[in-house]
Amino acid sequence: MSGSSLEFHVKPGGCLKGVLRVPGDKSVSHRSIMFGSLAEGTTEVTGFLEGEDCLATLNAFRAMGVTIEGPSNGRVVINGVGMHGLKAPSAPIYLGNSGTSMRLLSGLFSGQSFDVELTGDASLSTRPMKRVTEPLEKMGAEVVTTESGTPPLKIKGGKKLCGISYDMPMASAQVKSCLLLAGLYAEGQTCVTEPAPTRDHTERMLRGFGYPVTTEGNKICLTGGFSLKATTIDVPADISSATFFMVGAAIAEGSDVMLDHVGINPTRIGVINILREMGAHIEILNEREIGGEPVADIHVKASKLHGIRIPEEQVPLAIDEFPAIFVAAACAEGETVLTGAEELRVKESDRIQVMADGLQILGVDAKPTPDGIVIQGGKLGSGTVDSHGDHRIAMSFAMAALRAQGDILIRDCANVNTSFPGFVDLARSAGLTISQEG
Repeated sequence: MSGSSLEFHVKPGGCLKGVLRVPGDKSVSHRSIMFGSLAEGTTEVTGFLEGEDCLATLNAFRAMGVTIEGPSNGRVVINGVGMHGLKAPSAPIYLGNSGTSMRLLSGLFSGQSFDVELTGDASLSTRPMKRVTEPLEKMGAEVVTTESGTPPLKIKGGKKLCGISYDMPMASAQVKSCLLLAGLYAEGQTCVTEPAPTRDHTERMLRGFGYPVTTEGNKICLTGGFSLKATTIDVPADISSATFFMVGAAIAEGSDVMLDHVGINPTRIGVINILREMGAHIEILNEREIGGEPVADIHVKASKLHGIRIPEEQVPLAIDEFPAIFVAAACAEGETVLTGAEELRVKESDRIQVMADGLQILGVDAKPTPDGIVIQGGKLGSGTVDSHGDHRIAMSFAMAALRAQGDILIRDCANVNTSFPGFVDLARSAGLTISQEG
């Protein structure tokens, strides 16, 4: 099925109810495959996200000789080959729409003895890669991009890497993780200093696999040459996927939703902090720690939201959740202002522009700015919006229908399967009147 032919048709009104378990965390699923493959021994993963992005990572390691059983109902068994056991792939490795796979693997593959080429789909092929290739070159890696700094990436094998201390110009977990993964193969110490905290799944999971990593304030360091030991990973439900149901329940009168076993890593809970500041009724219940990651059940009830000026320190902690937060802002009373989020312009789509366009089609006053947006809360009408193949935008506009005055048709929705297979069925079971066509 071609991407542009899949459309979501959502009828207005209704509310969300029930106990819901959204799919596994994408960041944790990606890394479980990478580290399990490089570990000594057999790693068992449960709750693995069987979305296209994570399967792209899984297939990349299969192509380099790692035996991986599954996935079957979220269970994956990885027979690790050790730090130096990967074999040269026989063809370029295709990573679909997955920016995480491409940026993290470019670091990991810089330390291998063989050449690798990484390719992606049309959207991934426009995304900026110099942010990882330039610091990798400082470590001694050789990574060739197109002239404009985009994929495909050609990584030369057999290069001697040396640890560096790198001050990141922007807060990006993918850049940080890329350099730490290259650092596993580098001589000496690699340190990355962040301008603001970003998700720390890489550091947590490396420690879970027995690899020493130190964190002091916003500086993360590791020394090359240690090994990874196989472990067991229970992937928490993805807070980014839970966000659509948090927003839907917050905006739709009569809603009452419990989201089960959601990862509440402190570097990821910006969306909870922002929605609470807007007046959302959100309770965090049954907090526990599973495999180094904090997990909880999240209870959300409908509430009257008001516009806010979103605190800039929350932006890196909610960077993937803004399309849904913009829908909450459109349903809130008053004005919501976002600044400091220029990173949103180079995601799967230009999320600021695409969301502004879609909200305007639905009759909302949404003005894009270079690094954010200004949204006046009001009534949502109906109309046809284009997701531009961006999974998070498609799901955000689906939830907007709960408060719309007429049907919303969302175009180009096939990429929802990259992060949330089964979204339509789960949304329908919770009370959204949604169908997919095409």
